Amino acid sequence: MFRTFVKTETLAVADRNLCVKYFELRTLRGARRYSAEVLLGIGDSIILDDDSMTKLETRTVRLVPATLYSRTLAARATAA
Repeated sequence: MFRTFVKTETLAVADRNLCVKYFELRTLRGARRYSAEVLLGIGDSIILDDDSMTKLETRTVRLVPATLYSRTLAARATAA
């Protein structure tokens, strides 16, 4: 089971541009799964997956900003 590269996009969140790489994977039963790898920083990434590329793209646009904002809030709470 190997991932096949599908495409790369840039996602603009606030003042940052994030690289999103999309992949396709065939399961042992022949179904397709899609994943998105979002590079947040050096050595820091998140991976999202779904059964549909369209749903995955929609999920990525919604969840990546929420992830960044929640990390910002957590950092503030830790520093206080």
